[in-house]
Amino acid sequence: MPQTLTPETIDNAIAAFRLEGAPRGARPYGNGHINDTFLVVCDDAGKEKQYILQRMNRSIFQNPPELMENIANVTAYLRERIIERGGDPDRETLSVIKTETGENYLEDSLHNFWRVFPFISDTFCLEKVENARDFYDCAVAFGSFQRQLSDYPADTLHETIPRFHHTPSRFSAFRKAVADDPLGRAAAVQQEIDFALEREADTHVLTDLLEKGDLPLRVTHNDTKLNNILFDSATRKALCIIDLDTVMPGLSLYDFGDSIRTGANTGAEDETDLSKIGLDLSLFETFTRGFLTGCGGSLTPLEIELLPLGAKLMTYECGIRFLTDYLEGDVYFKIHREHHNLDRARTQFKLVADMEKKWGEMAAVIQSNI
Repeated sequence: MPQTLTPETIDNAIAAFRLEGAPRGARPYGNGHINDTFLVVCDDAGKEKQYILQRMNRSIFQNPPELMENIANVTAYLRERIIERGGDPDRETLSVIKTETGENYLEDSLHNFWRVFPFISDTFCLEKVENARDFYDCAVAFGSFQRQLSDYPADTLHETIPRFHHTPSRFSAFRKAVADDPLGRAAAVQQEIDFALEREADTHVLTDLLEKGDLPLRVTHNDTKLNNILFDSATRKALCIIDLDTVMPGLSLYDFGDSIRTGANTGAEDETDLSKIGLDLSLFETFTRGFLTGCGGSLTPLEIELLPLGAKLMTYECGIRFLTDYLEGDVYFKIHREHHNLDRARTQFKLVADMEKKWGEMAAVIQSNI
């Protein structure tokens, strides 16, 4: 269990990093559920400097040194690409602040792991798609992330969460949860179980293609929700991709698919009225157009052809993860009501079913944007 933080523990962590100016204090910041995040304000000869301090969640990210090595190397590479095209690296990518001893992170005496990034001011995040233009800009940003890192040696990165988007492994965990049925919940959700079992053949399609070398291993973000992008307050343009904890080797289809799963759904992820759930084809087209624009020709023809499958598979995978957690007693995803994870699983499966109905239209969208 993570230890309760005291002001002294936080102050000691702040003092260990190379910050500009004298720290004036720290306050909780943001609404993230994984890491403990604080906004640190420093006084640098009358000029205010702000930083983001985070205590990393050891229960989810069990090897913080490897995680921080990924982030430091990828952001350094991105800075070089941004400078090459005349951009502003201080606003368009995160930067890792070193400790006084030159490390990317601090492990304190209580075995808390800390890191610091400069605060990027005059920005905001969106929790949901408010208009098509925002979703397009989001797509361009995630596509540009793929393009800028297309030559990065993905196989040199660590897996911060092993087999995170390895759908066959997720399916195996689901089958085990059904068989074990520790809380006796399986009988009441047989319809959802059958839905998942009927699509087993889909689970290994992408991993098989990767193993055969037909799909390239890429640097992927793996959590491409809208709220993981900072938008510029002045221009309302997508500016900087954040939350890089799950940056690791993967498939471009994972990043595309997760954005569609979260952004092109007509309802909320935990909506109980399934009649409200479906694929918004207009938003699917908007994101596809923006993503391919951002990728700038860096994807292979097969990657582009399989984009609809990426959307379906990421939605299906998330559905079986929610259902697995429900069967196991809601031990991974936080819940706020009874059957919350079951509701989440049902929305994902309804979205999968709607994608299957609209498969031809999804494929036509891809073709029209090549």
